[in-house]
Amino acid sequence: MISYEFLVASAIGVLVAAGVYLALRARTFQVVLGLTLISYAVNLFLFANGRLVIGRPPIWDKAVSDYADPLPQALVLTAIVITFGMTAFVVILALRGFLESGSDHVDGDAVPCDPQDGMAGKSDALAPDGEGTQP
Repeated sequence: MISYEFLVASAIGVLVAAGVYLALRARTFQVVLGLTLISYAVNLFLFANGRLVIGRPPIWDKAVSDYADPLPQALVLTAIVITFGMTAFVVILALRGFLESGSDHVDGDAVPCDPQDGMAGKSDALAPDGEGTQP
């Protein structure tokens, strides 16, 4: 039987793995998605560390004997707001980079072998020395 902790830990692991994979890609939109997935994993990690308690108030009172710890929820809410601001800033930077360079690659260069650039197969035809040209 799969426990709740195993499911949460697996979800965090999958989110981090997918986020790192996308963050290491060459295109800016994939990098933004990767950073977003990593932030989701961190939020889930913080929320899971607070031990989810259902049906208990998050505010301490003398009349209440059991209550939920509000600190993880406050941290996650703060992290969501910071992540939203960071994502908006990175999207604007990526859009500005695209408009300045004409490419959505992280380094600003178009990759000749990338079929999404529409230059696949044209690099051999554009060789300046005439060698390797296609018929």
